[in-house]
Amino acid sequence: MTQIVWIARHANRLDFVNPEWFNTAERPYDPPLSEDGFMQAKELGKRLQLEKIQHIFASPFLRTVQTANEVAYSLDLPIKLEAGLSEWLNPDWMPKMPDRLSPEALAKKYPRIDLRYESRVIPEYPESEEDVLARTGRTVQQLVLEFAEDILLIGHGASVLGSTRGLVGGNTGYRVALCSLFKVVKASEQWVLELEGDISHLSQSEQKVRFNL
Repeated sequence: MTQIVWIARHANRLDFVNPEWFNTAERPYDPPLSEDGFMQAKELGKRLQLEKIQHIFASPFLRTVQTANEVAYSLDLPIKLEAGLSEWLNPDWMPKMPDRLSPEALAKKYPRIDLRYESRVIPEYPESEEDVLARTGRTVQQLVLEFAEDILLIGHGASVLGSTRGLVGGNTGYRVALCSLFKVVKASEQWVLELEGDISHLSQSEQKVRFNL
């Protein structure tokens, strides 16, 4: 049986457009999308509208939830918050486990969130690069065991990389631009990468890949 796993990075974030936002934010390590980021997320949703995706899983950070929300409206699907797809909890980027909105608070703003779903993998602060790649690889492997239909994962630079490697293996370095899209297909018990870091659906895309906070 063929299965397709789509993997996308969140769209552009406010602190990339306005770095000063970080200094006044209540949750500085959990920025929202920028104005152009919302447009990118809508374009991602339009790109995936005709695909046979049955489940959307998103990191519980605000920027990934907002990206997933735009896609979920295009696909008319709920959003499952999966902590295993979370941002890399890198102590060089953040001094502690970052503060985020609770799932309940997020669901009030984004009612497509399915509060019945429970994360399969819970990350622990702090993480090394090896830790985050292993954690996100383990997450996608668990999800494809439980959900046989085509699925979409929306995460961050590191979690997109780890999820892709978790299926196809190897240590290949992929270009993970903002709102870029990967397509991994299972056929004859083997996962094959058919689309890598595609941004052809975006009317405007970044010139330089931003991987870190």
